[in-house]
Amino acid sequence: MRAKTRRYRQIALVVVAAAVLLGVNVPPAVAYVQEWRHERLINSPEYKAQYGHWDTVEVPPDSRVNSIHAALLNDGKVLLIAGSGNKEDMFATKALKSMIYDPATGASKMIPVPDDMFCGGQTVLPDGRLLFAGGTQRYEKLDGAVTNAAGAMRIKNENPNAPRFLPAGTEFTAPSGQKYRSDFDTTVPPALKIGTGARTKVTSSEEKVFVEAEQPGPQAVNGNRDKYAISGLDPADAKNLYGLGEPMTLDKQDYQGTNKAYTFDPKTEQWSEVPNMNQSRWYPTLTPLSDGNVLTVAGLDNVGQVINGQTEEYDPRTNTWIDRKDLNQYFPTYPALFETETPHQMVYTGATAGYGPSDKGRIPGFWNIDNNQFTPIPGLRDPELLETAGSAFIGPVQDQRMAVVGGGGVGESPISTARIDYLNLKDPAPHFTPGPNLAQPTRYPNLVNMPDDSTFITNGSLDYRGKGATNNHLAYSLDPTTNQLTPMADPNIGRDYHTEALLLPDGRVLVAGSDPLFDDEKNTIPGTFEQRIEIFTPPYLEKGTPRPTITSAPPTMPRGQNFDIPTPDGNRIAKARLVRTATATHVTTTDMRDVALPMQKTPDGVSVTVPPEPTITPPGPYMLFLVDDKGVPSMAKIVDVP
Repeated sequence: MRAKTRRYRQIALVVVAAAVLLGVNVPPAVAYVQEWRHERLINSPEYKAQYGHWDTVEVPPDSRVNSIHAALLNDGKVLLIAGSGNKEDMFATKALKSMIYDPATGASKMIPVPDDMFCGGQTVLPDGRLLFAGGTQRYEKLDGAVTNAAGAMRIKNENPNAPRFLPAGTEFTAPSGQKYRSDFDTTVPPALKIGTGARTKVTSSEEKVFVEAEQPGPQAVNGNRDKYAISGLDPADAKNLYGLGEPMTLDKQDYQGTNKAYTFDPKTEQWSEVPNMNQSRWYPTLTPLSDGNVLTVAGLDNVGQVINGQTEEYDPRTNTWIDRKDLNQYFPTYPALFETETPHQMVYTGATAGYGPSDKGRIPGFWNIDNNQFTPIPGLRDPELLETAGSAFIGPVQDQRMAVVGGGGVGESPISTARIDYLNLKDPAPHFTPGPNLAQPTRYPNLVNMPDDSTFITNGSLDYRGKGATNNHLAYSLDPTTNQLTPMADPNIGRDYHTEALLLPDGRVLVAGSDPLFDDEKNTIPGTFEQRIEIFTPPYLEKGTPRPTITSAPPTMPRGQNFDIPTPDGNRIAKARLVRTATATHVTTTDMRDVALPMQKTPDGVSVTVPPEPTITPPGPYMLFLVDDKGVPSMAKIVDVP
């Protein structure tokens, strides 16, 4: 090592001396020396022991994806999902991708996906499969790019005896004679019939579909909500089946969601289709519940409109979607929604990503999904700057403390905040309280629960999607006990929109993705999607202290039971933790949690108890860590809480 260091020093001195003699290229020479000194510093044992270290993973060209979603699987591998990866040409050719990366070996493998999962929602099911729902049905068209007037068509069916299937391309004729065609297949349920005889009441059913004018130009613009005739129907059907058009315009058209849903099985590494959702969704949130179901909310629907509060649940036992018509709560897209220690009491931190008006659905609160009651939570600083904020439980989930970190204004706002505010859910009158501030205002911060109970915060940008070259190259460790925010080593790669971060079983953190709007400070060069992976090694693994080891662990750890965990390091084990395998997209991670396990020493190691409450340990795979008295974690064993 010393010889190598001397060699670098000699090279640097030669370069500088030559530059001085020639009187040219001094700035590059100085930059070289500065870079060399920086690399020497960040790779020194002393620096790594205090701040940690980043390693960049160059993924082979044939395995690179535009990572939009990430999931830690129950075999320790990471699934990175792109779908079309925000590339419309990939969407058009159906070159849809996902990739498995093994952080233990560095191996990667491409896995084709059956549909465009770009900007859907995901979570891990109790049996370890990944559930993925929603995604892209149609790409947006910006102002000026729309040539054919288009809009939503509400198809009404007044026949109670049968559903009606209308294929893509079905023609709708306005009273003016203008003709429009649907983009996608639609099935309209039968009308609802109640009573008999003179007391019979029929309520028409309705489905929406997106339609475009057959001919380009402004003549097909129609601001009226007219009744449209459907071509190809016999006279009797035409009385019962018709369209009610919303305004047909040449305005910008938003992305449209799909109702498709799939699971990914880590054992077979295969995608499988499951029944469709009741509602098409793009930018939805999927939150696991303590009973094993998955609460599914929000998104853009199949005509590009923000979903007006429709909620559903996926039941993995019956493989069905339950339409929760009793729950109607409006949220902007990708709302940060978590189940609290009270069963079916959700908390909405107010953090969102992407779409929705600034004056609707932005207030944090408790949502009771038994009676649909919503109770606002006061006290948050910069409440208008919650879009692209990060939020998570901090410390052991039994403490019921949360943090809301960073964020910005709605849409392409240049305004952002450095705010970290805390929420104590156990407070008799829960309210937000100020915490420490980040070093600079930050959109898109990623939060990761660590086995030593700290929260790792990394990356983000000052402006929307890193505009103006504002990626911050910063990382922090937040101690929930002392409320101290400690700078960590700077990431090598700046990351903003479409970035994900996950804790790995070896105690490191994997970070992937980033989709800047521009690649230069003047915002003139279109952005390039970041396909490299970075892995952060925390200081607790750089102190030279031997890691504790887990000799063995049971594959299944039911709630309320005690388990002996043999380890040769029992005398220095300070705590045991279960950290749930998590998923992430768009700064939204609703299935991550750090569970403290009551622990006692035994002659062969330690004995731990899994908390009995399902709301503390929702069913699914977890990483079991033993942490020593210096804060150094073992390699995790992945176990199931059934």
